[in-house]
Amino acid sequence: MTRFHHEHLDVYRVAIEFVVLTDGITSELARGRDYLVDQLQRAATSVPLNIAEGAAEFSRREKARLYRIARRSASECAAILDICKRLQLVDAHAIGEAQDLLHRVISMLTQLTKSDTETDTETGTGTVNSISTR
Repeated sequence: MTRFHHEHLDVYRVAIEFVVLTDGITSELARGRDYLVDQLQRAATSVPLNIAEGAAEFSRREKARLYRIARRSASECAAILDICKRLQLVDAHAIGEAQDLLHRVISMLTQLTKSDTETDTETGTGTVNSISTR
């Protein structure tokens, strides 16, 4: 079975794991907090969508831009989780687990962005695959 390029990226798989975890977190939020639910779901979903779009892109500049967008969405998720934590709306353990995943995602996206803006002097190609598994 042929897989899409983004499915080979560890960062994509971790981002999907974060979306699943986020679904559980948002189900815990009380009514009246729909604004947080909506914002977190949108930002969380944006991360793997932009990673997939970036992975399919040929232009290094555009690829890096899409990975930066995904990184910003992940940072937005972190802020929303901070709000939930501060307001004591969700189990602290679940938030900690989600924050751990976000740290991984942001770190990998930072590396992907750097590798797509740098060129390997020996081969003339980027090192985007250093974060992927085949």
